[in-house]
Amino acid sequence: MPTFTAFTKLSGKAPAEALGLQLETLDPEPTGVGVFEIEDGSGLWEVGAYFTEAPDEIALALIAKSHDAPDFIVSELPETDWVAKVRRDLAPVEAGRFFVYGAHDADKLPAGRTGLLIEAAMAFGTGHHGTTLGCLTAYDALLDAGQSFDAVADIGCGTAVLAMAAAKSGSTKVFASDIDEVAVDVAMSNLKANDLADAVTCIEAAGFDHPDFAGAVPFDLIFANILKGPLIALAPDIAGALRLGGVAILSGILNPQADEVVEVYTRSGFNLTRRAEIVDWTTLTLTKTA
Repeated sequence: MPTFTAFTKLSGKAPAEALGLQLETLDPEPTGVGVFEIEDGSGLWEVGAYFTEAPDEIALALIAKSHDAPDFIVSELPETDWVAKVRRDLAPVEAGRFFVYGAHDADKLPAGRTGLLIEAAMAFGTGHHGTTLGCLTAYDALLDAGQSFDAVADIGCGTAVLAMAAAKSGSTKVFASDIDEVAVDVAMSNLKANDLADAVTCIEAAGFDHPDFAGAVPFDLIFANILKGPLIALAPDIAGALRLGGVAILSGILNPQADEVVEVYTRSGFNLTRRAEIVDWTTLTLTKTA
């Protein structure tokens, strides 16, 4: 079955959401509509829709004009077996002692490495993205330096690959949380696939807004691989949830945004101990000193 896409951009969350709502009234109706902020500081939002038959381009043009948006760019995507494509394209990822792989590559796990199994159908947060790879590499560097972390939280866990890395490295109190219900389901599936269902507490929560966190603090290590805005908003909560001397590994930060995040966390009582860039993304390692 062919898939058609239609995308445009415009300024502001409210106008973008209004445009997204109107897209849902089209005939033929889209199978899905997405409204996303473009994380480059431009203030632009991307509005897109997917169709199983060719959309009405005249209707799209009228909708775009009524919202002062540029014309939609319409494309036809070739028929693709996406799971098979992911299996072909997503080779295992190595990050120090950690080896992230799909079940189809189980025979490639090197001896002596810590394997983290992520299914191909659950491909977000596999370690290929610079943010997840950056967090794993930063964590590996801390372990190489002889540090250990008993209590760990993975905020915005996605596939829970970071929580799994902690649990497989000796942490005994590990929490994985995400604001998205689907991500929590994916995380739980991956925990079961790695025989870690009893080793990691997986919860749906926005930041630390869950009663389970109240009895778990303070943490020795907190991963937060989200986006600049939520990271800045969470700075006081992360500081409050970490013990003195505890470590925060932060990512989801575009390179030009890193200085602002460092400044906010410095004011919250952290010292920057490591900063690394992978392509467009920065990962920060910070220690709580006050």
